[in-house]
Amino acid sequence: MNFQQLARLDLAFSLLCLQHKFNQPVAKISRCISRTGDGHLYALLLALAWWFGHAANPDATDAQFSKSGLLAFAIELPLYWLAKNCFKRRRPHELSQLITLTFTPSDKYSLPSGHTTAAFMMATLIGQFYPPFYLLALCWAGLIGLSRILLGVHFITDVLLGAVLGIACAKVAMSLI
Repeated sequence: MNFQQLARLDLAFSLLCLQHKFNQPVAKISRCISRTGDGHLYALLLALAWWFGHAANPDATDAQFSKSGLLAFAIELPLYWLAKNCFKRRRPHELSQLITLTFTPSDKYSLPSGHTTAAFMMATLIGQFYPPFYLLALCWAGLIGLSRILLGVHFITDVLLGAVLGIACAKVAMSLI
């Protein structure tokens, strides 16, 4: 499969997600879900873990969770920026026109999805340090990725690459702590 075929599949999937009579209400819900991945929640989770000190995993401490999270973000941010600026894949502007909500992405490139990267990175860390919450965190990360598609600002491959990048950054950070 070449890049043009992949781009056509991306567009077809996005159109399938957006061309229905409920796209406006779905976009409103997606916007709320997407906002949970803006970064504030991550800082809060890391601070709470550091403060309360109750790790579900007896071999790990909350300080390790916080340190792993900070290191994972330190690894992820430059890689995310480098990937965005190397791929320079334009956002799906024709798709965002299907949604009348005012929504301006923070940058003009779409690959990878930064919201998805951070969400899957945090879900992976939660899975390692707080296993009972892993399924919930994974579902939340998946919903963030889906919300980015339903808002018309990312293609599915942007989200998939973001998920892989986030998981990888978390794994590398945990191996170094």
